[in-house]
Amino acid sequence: MGDHKEQGINIDPAFVRALAELLDDTQLSEIEVEDGDRKVRVARTLTAAAAPLAYAPAPVAAAAAAPAAPAAASAAPAPDSFADAVKSPMVGTVYLAPEPGAPNFASSGAAVKEGDTILIIEAMKVMNPITAPKSGTLQAVHVENSQPVEFDQPLFTIG
Repeated sequence: MGDHKEQGINIDPAFVRALAELLDDTQLSEIEVEDGDRKVRVARTLTAAAAPLAYAPAPVAAAAAAPAAPAAASAAPAPDSFADAVKSPMVGTVYLAPEPGAPNFASSGAAVKEGDTILIIEAMKVMNPITAPKSGTLQAVHVENSQPVEFDQPLFTIG
């Protein structure tokens, strides 16, 4: 299949299909690619039933742990405790070190400078460095090495 001319730009159907497959593989809701004057956006509508299924187990687990109130309170941080956390910009797998066996980029209590790499998120075989948005002390790392993460999941907090 060749390129199709539509509204003054060339559209490659195979490229659009590849973007749609990327949405399915990563569970993203939309993706936009820009190359000069050419911009391609592929989006899908998520059904309302999908969100409750993803979040339903957490309240059930919290309700089951209700008899042990002191333990449940310390294990589950309050939602506001992540208000200042740097959140994941993508779905992927977290790596706290540049390679297996190497020391972590940073650990809790370490001083970090704006732009320092704190961790890497691998998505679609691409290593994406997640950097400190400001200088300060790394107060907490909210993820474990090799842990899968979701979009907007708290990663770390800098104070």
